Amino acid sequence: MASTPPDFDPLRMSEHMKDSAQQIWLAGMGAFAKAQQEGTKVFETLVKEGSKLQEATQQAQAKVAEAAEKMSAMASDMGQRATGHIDRLEGIFEERVAKALQHMGLPSAKDLADLQARVAALEAQLSAKPDVAKRQASED
Repeated sequence: MASTPPDFDPLRMSEHMKDSAQQIWLAGMGAFAKAQQEGTKVFETLVKEGSKLQEATQQAQAKVAEAAEKMSAMASDMGQRATGHIDRLEGIFEERVAKALQHMGLPSAKDLADLQARVAALEAQLSAKPDVAKRQASED
């Protein structure tokens, strides 16, 4: 059988274990309180960081929207300028074609329109005088 050491005192050992258990319990309670305290601080820090990030994101979105608006305005302005240049080039082209056609002796659209108007007026005069039309038809 195993013998107990000569300085073994069960009462003292029980007291020691009770003190150790009490200290462990208090250390656990302290750790829990510290975790709650630190947890709140960590949570508040995360909220602050999240707010900063959200603000930065909103500012970036505003800048992107502003840049998109500027690009749209620039594109619209360039489109208007291009349309003006195209209209001007179209006018120059039409003038040059008209000059070339005139140089070749071909009638212009205005000349043809004037001629059509004259023919219509002559037809109207002829239909207003049926006797003259009949006489001319019989002479032919």
